[in-house]
Order: sequence, then structure tokens, then C-alpha cells
Amino acid sequence: MMRGVVSPMLAAAALLTALVAPYLAGARAVAPPAAVASVDPALAARIALGRRLFYDGDLSIDGSMSCATCHLQRHGFAEGNRTHPGVTDEPGRRNVPGLANVARRRSFTWSDSTLRTLEAQALVPMLGEHPVEMGMKGQEVELVRRLGRNACYGRLFRAGFSNQAGRIDMGTITQALAAFERSLVSADAPVDRFERGDVEAIPPLAQTGRVLFRKHCASCHAGPDLTDDRFHRVEAVSTRDTGLAAVTGNASDRGRFRTPSLRNVAVSAPYFHDGETPTLGAALRRHQRLSIKPWQEATIIAYLGELTDRTFLNDSRFAYPDRPCEAP
Repeated sequence: MMRGVVSPMLAAAALLTALVAPYLAGARAVAPPAAVASVDPALAARIALGRRLFYDGDLSIDGSMSCATCHLQRHGFAEGNRTHPGVTDEPGRRNVPGLANVARRRSFTWSDSTLRTLEAQALVPMLGEHPVEMGMKGQEVELVRRLGRNACYGRLFRAGFSNQAGRIDMGTITQALAAFERSLVSADAPVDRFERGDVEAIPPLAQTGRVLFRKHCASCHAGPDLTDDRFHRVEAVSTRDTGLAAVTGNASDRGRFRTPSLRNVAVSAPYFHDGETPTLGAALRRHQRLSIKPWQEATIIAYLGELTDRTFLNDSRFAYPDRPCEAP
């Protein structure tokens, strides 16, 4: 790249970040695509394209699995199972994380500090082999062929990637998926309204829980999404899953996992990286250093329940695109 020249992809990413920022900062959860369309139609087309791809089983080898198979909107784009098997029925390795405000995360997956873009993350389920999820490793040409013979995708790729002559390849596929995922903004939970000054947005029990949560939990679960995006060990090291150490090779990283966001946590059970914790109460008790009384636990759970953003869970702009294909 020539010095001083900004690539179209970087410029588009910067624009989307600027448009999404007010919503991530706490404004009412009105998804950005409409605002994007009036500023950059190509970026709006990428979001629309990414949404269709997100729900399309053709991204898996046998057509049986899409991104949305595991990331369900009603669960905050998490899932209700411990783990999810891939197309070969190989058991899933870890619990499916939610995607609300995923654009704000510093890294992705439970234990990979090096995976820092949504574009790179999208390749993990599609092409990964440990475990096999969507099973497309070595089938990239087939995926491009499938999408290329679909007239709807042809129009959307041309609209979203006119600077690349509408090219369909793994690069543009992952860019479109990432654009849609960055539009998954959640900022209208009762707790959000309370933090914006509506003192009646959450009940007194949850307000007590908020105080206790900040005292006992906020060293890791901090900020608007209640995560510091860092890697911690909250229990004895498991012999089955070494966590961050598998990436860094450092023994001190054994058992460290990224702090999950708690947005929509009440609808995203089960919990922890292994999905072996069925309830919020059990999740609180699994933290070895957390010492609270039963009544305190009840108030914290009440507070966590007020992190559910019903606007986000029911926003039709994030749902399965059942309307005819149209380029924005």
C-alpha cells in the first residue's frame, strides 16, 4: 500500500465504526444499517449481504449449518446448548458466545488472544478442523461457486464490492459477514436506560444487585458490556481444556479464558467456556474467589436479568431475511 493512501476496505471499516460508536456508547438501540445507507450505500449492501450469508446453510459443506444455526437471535446470538456438534457430528469444543456489540471486542473466541478481527474469526467455523464445524476446509472454490450461481448474491456482491468488481471470494465473504456482525448493536436493556438516568428502569432488588455486582464482580466484568476483554482463571485448571495456554504456550496461561460479555446473559444459558453451568446462580458459585450470601446472590441475579435487551432480541433487521433479495 502506498504511504498516505487509505484502502477502500479500511475506509469502510472506519466509517462503520464511526456510525456504530454512538449506539455502543449507550444511545438507544436503533441498528445502524439505515444510517449507513444514507451515507455509504456500498457499506449498507455489505451489511445486507452479510445478513443473508449469516443465515445461509451453503456456507457449510452439506448445507446443514449456517452461522445462525449456533448463533440464535432469541438467545442474544448465543445458543441454548452446552456445545454444538459440527457437520460431521464431531462434538463442539466450547460453548457458543453471544454476539451483542461484538464490534467492541478486542479479540474473539474464548481463548485466542491473536484472533483480533471479525473477518479472521469467520474463517474459524467455516474452515477449522479442531473441531470441524462447517467443514469447508479445502472447499473454498466450491463455496465461491455456490454463491456465484445465485443471482441474489451476484447483485449484492456487485453493490457491496463495486470497488472490487463484485468479486466473490473468501475475502469478500468474510468482510460481508463481519459488516453484519458489527451492526449487531445492543444498548436498550433496562440497565442501559437506568444508566442513562431513568431511575425506575430497574426494580429496587436489581438496583441492590447492581451495587453488589460492582463491588464483587466488576474487576473483570466492567464497562458497558460487563467485560474487560482479558483472560482470567476463575477456578482450578482443567486437564481437558488448557485455554489461552494452547495459543501462547505459556504454562501460566493454563485455564485462562476471556471474560465474556454479560449482555443478554439471562437468555444465553448455559454458561462458561464449557457450557457446563446451567444457571446464573451456579455460575456465580463457580467463581472460586466470590464469597456472597444467598440473599446477595439473589439480588445480583435480579440485576443480571435486567441486562436483557428485548429490542435487540426482536429486531427484524437482525432476523432471517425472508424478503426478496434487493440491493440497498
